[in-house]
Amino acid sequence: MATYLNSPVVTVNSVALTGQCTAATLERSVDALESTAFGDTAHKYVGGLQSNTVTLTMYGSFAATETYATLSGLVGSTTTITLKPTSAANSPTNPLFTITGAYLETLPVLDGSYGTLMEIDVVFTGGTYTVATV
Repeated sequence: MATYLNSPVVTVNSVALTGQCTAATLERSVDALESTAFGDTAHKYVGGLQSNTVTLTMYGSFAATETYATLSGLVGSTTTITLKPTSAANSPTNPLFTITGAYLETLPVLDGSYGTLMEIDVVFTGGTYTVATV
């Protein structure tokens, strides 16, 4: 059954940004390292380093403790991001995903046009993926 994200929870650097976030994508991947040896008849691979990406679509708010105030000091450094499908307690059907050591290379400061709400896409790369179900 698909999950309906009616009240997801997003924190960056321990600051709740759920009210500023309109979309969140967590891509978990592990580098494929080739382990093919002489005599093998097909390529073989083993898992290498994690290569995770978190993309957040957020309103471009400049109020205290919101988007710009929270993210501007993180450019060029690492932080922790947590994502959860709903605000309910952690469980197997509502896991808490954590990326520790996520790097923020770029922060779009202004991106909008007249008569619209400003939205920015913020991309964090790297970091260690963990999931908690209790």
